[in-house]
Amino acid sequence: MKPIAPALEIISNSYGSSFTYTKHAHKTNSKSHLLHYHPEIEIVFVNGGAGKRQIGSHISYYTNGSLILIGSNLPHCGFTNEKTGNKDETVIHFKPDFLGNDFFNIPEMKKIQKLLEQAKAGIAFGGETKKLIGTRMELMENKSPFERFLTLLGILKDLASSEEYTILNADGFLMEMQVPDNDRMNIVFSYVKDHFQEPISVDEVSSLVSMTTSSFCRYFKKISNKTFTEFVNEYRLVHASKLLAEKPISINEVCYESGFNNFSHFSKSFKQYTGKSASEYRQEHRATIM
Repeated sequence: MKPIAPALEIISNSYGSSFTYTKHAHKTNSKSHLLHYHPEIEIVFVNGGAGKRQIGSHISYYTNGSLILIGSNLPHCGFTNEKTGNKDETVIHFKPDFLGNDFFNIPEMKKIQKLLEQAKAGIAFGGETKKLIGTRMELMENKSPFERFLTLLGILKDLASSEEYTILNADGFLMEMQVPDNDRMNIVFSYVKDHFQEPISVDEVSSLVSMTTSSFCRYFKKISNKTFTEFVNEYRLVHASKLLAEKPISINEVCYESGFNNFSHFSKSFKQYTGKSASEYRQEHRATIM
């Protein structure tokens, strides 16, 4: 079956504003399952809940909500659906030049300029930063366009000063590529997202992007700084983390529902990836989902 390439999302500014502000009530973000990209920089706050997120070649399971800064054209899936259990989701989109071509080059904006450079790899914020910035984002809903604008500048300033962050693709993945490269990697990501529970042949994936197997393996490693097999296994392990936290099924069932066909290999891989056994991980996250 031919995979569906991730869509270029067209985003329109909010009325009377130079950027877009959207607040999704619980379960109303219909794009949550789609892999997509856009030239706008994106700030996302998920209020509560737990779920799976893919940003570039980074895949992880979040709990207690999420605050993410995503750079231009960095492919990602939505972060909420009917199962994540979040209260709502607030999203801000703005183009890199929404304040003019040279605004971020002035001395007062140097920290923010650095922040937006780092956002090309995706950034997750935690701790007090997540709570405080998330609250300010939600309160923007009832503000005038000018007040929203000032709030956004303040949010960027505080994010740039925060030390409570993680670079999600810190291993070197950047999506600053030519359009053919972008489309090719997005096809691969979509295929893995749709088929990770099945055996995935590198030969088959290579043919989907019209490359030989050896060329594809070298290409994927160069772009993502990880092998294709490592990427697939990470996707499966993150899904296993989600199942362990959210579903009252046996660990053996988690193994096979996540695409592994060998329980011993799954157990060893999960311990290496999370630092915990599957049973330890489930016990630690049980309180999160009850």
